Amino acid sequence: MARQEQVLVLEPQHELKFRGPFTDVVTATLKLTNPTDRNVCFKVKTTAPRRYCVRPNSGTIDAGTSVNVSVMLQPFDYDPNEKSKHKFMVQSVLAPFDMTDMEGVWKEAKPEELMDSKLRCAFEMPLENDKTTEHSVLPKSASASLDDGEVKKIMEECKRLQMEVQRLREENKQIREDDGLRKRKVTSMATPHSSSSSMATSAMRDEGLSTRLLALCVLFFVIGVIVGKLAL
Repeated sequence: MARQEQVLVLEPQHELKFRGPFTDVVTATLKLTNPTDRNVCFKVKTTAPRRYCVRPNSGTIDAGTSVNVSVMLQPFDYDPNEKSKHKFMVQSVLAPFDMTDMEGVWKEAKPEELMDSKLRCAFEMPLENDKTTEHSVLPKSASASLDDGEVKKIMEECKRLQMEVQRLREENKQIREDDGLRKRKVTSMATPHSSSSSMATSAMRDEGLSTRLLALCVLFFVIGVIVGKLAL
């Protein structure tokens, strides 16, 4: 007795296409649809099990539903002169109403109850227009390198400003220490008027240094924001 015709609808129907380059895992999706009012058990088999990883490779498809099967081709050295001889087979069987063990269903299924569909495997490399697209992005890469040069200059300027800020901080600290020593001497020797004049001069000097320090910090912050935007 001839086998039953496949009840599952396969998409694609006849061929699984894998598009290179094949230096990494390439995945093709096989959609299995069960249009019947019965649950259907399925298995996915291949002639090259070491070259592919199939998830899920078996299961049950409820009535009126679909399952997406991921077929993952492992990396390999592609030879355009070698035609693919790999094939896949989707095997199915109507699930019994009282099914409790799917493996038992396959063991007990009669040959005439089994249904199957076969698919070829095809390997494709990117088209020529894709290569043209790759060349068209070269000017962008060149501009990116120019941006990198500008970023380098800005980073060097930031480093210089950072050193300048550090120098001003140390200078300000030294001035404060000198002023503290001078104030102690002035307090014991100078008149109240001269003491006030010295303190005013010191305050003006501190204010000038603080203004310069604040300006450098603001400039440093602005440059940092610019660098952040260029990096993005």
